[in-house]
Amino acid sequence: MASRLVVVASLLVLCCLAGICYGKGHFSSLKKTLDVTASPKKGQVLKAGIDKITVTWGLNKTLPAGTDSAYQTVKVKLCYAPISQKDRAWRKTEDDLSRDKTCQHKIVAKPYDASNKTVNHFEWVIERDVPTATYFVRAYAFDSNDAEVAYGQTTDAKKTTTLFEIQAISGRHASLDICSICFSVFSVMSLFVFFYIEKRKGKVSK
Repeated sequence: MASRLVVVASLLVLCCLAGICYGKGHFSSLKKTLDVTASPKKGQVLKAGIDKITVTWGLNKTLPAGTDSAYQTVKVKLCYAPISQKDRAWRKTEDDLSRDKTCQHKIVAKPYDASNKTVNHFEWVIERDVPTATYFVRAYAFDSNDAEVAYGQTTDAKKTTTLFEIQAISGRHASLDICSICFSVFSVMSLFVFFYIEKRKGKVSK
């Protein structure tokens, strides 16, 4: 009898743990408590390695005091819009945040101060390795266990509004093209000088 009780108790504990694990780490379980903005306008096209994005974030002021008491860190990320995820499994959205590939590009991570009610700002130069795609910006709030507990984003729930584009750096750079032209001109001139000198040597030998 005692052994059966132990087994039942163990199963109950496992069920509780499974429920807790399932409740954590899933986007659907997060509350949207952060107001997030980004400087790009709808449809604007930015260039990687050149243009900048200014992002702001802060707690929604309509929420009751203490909503952000567990927040320790805020991480702001650049995220793919659905149009740039289609047929690209490596950018796929998953509810399980450990498997989610929507937001792969880190913009900034900063400690969260619940006593500071001012809006946070950060200016980010788009990194050179950001690929051509359509994007939005999302911020996650993390607790002391480094687990996501809340979020905010610059677009709507369906991720269709206020989207912007980024163009990747092309394979060639203007400075490289200029160097290539200069080297070609130098090579041609060197060739003419060589032939001129050889011709002069031929005349002198005669």
